[in-house]
Amino acid sequence: MKLYVETMDAVLVDFDPDGQVQLEGEDWSRPSVQERRAILHAAEQQIDLLRDLVLALEADAED
Repeated sequence: MKLYVETMDAVLVDFDPDGQVQLEGEDWSRPSVQERRAILHAAEQQIDLLRDLVLALEADAED
């Protein structure tokens, strides 16, 4: 997994169920409140874009 978090200028490359994250080039860490918010915001934006992609591809397949 790779998620670019623009406000942190960092790429999240992995996470675990306990809430720790690994940013590209860094060790595992527990994100601060601000970092969590930034990661959640970036993830929600990507989810929205992926939904749009799925809808567009499904609509194109039906034509």
